[in-house]
Amino acid sequence: MPTEICTALARNEATERDPRWARIVARDRSADGLFWYSVATTGVYCRPSCPSRTAKPVNVRLHDTPADARAAGFRPCLRCRPDDAPRPMRNAAIVAGACRAIDQAEDMPSLDQLAGAAGLSPAHFHRLFKAETGLTPRDYAVARRGARLRRNLAEAPTVTAAIFDAGYGSSSRFYEAAEDLLGMTPAAWRNGGAGQTLHFAIGQCALGALLVASSDKGVCAITLGDDPDALARDLQDRFPNADLTAGDAAYDALVARVVGFVEAPQLGLDLPLDIRGTAFQHRVWAALRAIPAGRTATYTQIARQIGAPGAVRAVAGACAANALAVAIPCHRVVRTDGSLSGYRWGVARKRALIAREASA
Repeated sequence: MPTEICTALARNEATERDPRWARIVARDRSADGLFWYSVATTGVYCRPSCPSRTAKPVNVRLHDTPADARAAGFRPCLRCRPDDAPRPMRNAAIVAGACRAIDQAEDMPSLDQLAGAAGLSPAHFHRLFKAETGLTPRDYAVARRGARLRRNLAEAPTVTAAIFDAGYGSSSRFYEAAEDLLGMTPAAWRNGGAGQTLHFAIGQCALGALLVASSDKGVCAITLGDDPDALARDLQDRFPNADLTAGDAAYDALVARVVGFVEAPQLGLDLPLDIRGTAFQHRVWAALRAIPAGRTATYTQIARQIGAPGAVRAVAGACAANALAVAIPCHRVVRTDGSLSGYRWGVARKRALIAREASA
């Protein structure tokens, strides 16, 4: 057999045996930045995830750095741009820049302005932003304004000043969304819930003490713990100036319904809720309420379900911010491997709730 053929066969076999070759064939994005490969027939070098047609192993050489590939006489591929940062990093940088622009702007930049600054079409930028943050640019701006407003209400000399300092162009535009954002009027929020009446009661269930609180719109808190007094103090800390009124016999019946649901999940729980949170949190919480009792979902699955596959951490944050235990079943969300992550009211309670629902 001619020497050239033997050499080619040996090179082909060596490439196929190298574990990096399988990652090239799979176009593995997680391998980008770990190594590069060049193709003798095209004269270019690429990142492992390059979408170009897969080269024959005999024509492929592997490189530890782009500099090694260039030293061997190869030029960068124009399609996968191997000298640039990996695409996930580029996308994250684009979105981070857009978030800074939104945060620093007095008026919300238009979609065309944000996309133009990123060098992308409006449609492409919109999809990218939502995939990375879980929010549209507009929803992100609304959430950031809401966070600024809550800070400003405690510091600004007047409610009006707080509204304009938070970036709202007019008070009428803000008041249209104030109830969903704060759960009460801005003046009441500024004064620690002054003027708002919350009814509450504390009961006992298999998981310990259980507090239920309601506004005139519906149940606004269901919390669990070991110490009933600590649950009451936590409610008072959240609304220091609200009128907290102990529930009567009729209200005790509502608490009994919640306790009954904890004990027997198959009974279901259909209560009017006063859900307070950002637009993104509302989307996550709606997805959680759609998980059937006895089932679980992963944070990644919830992120995909709400159309934000890149927002897994934000989904976890929304679960942690949930103040309505069992009514919004954040206990049904688990890690990708099925293990239990943190739970606002303790992992032991999360495990017990999942077990009860599964057996029911």
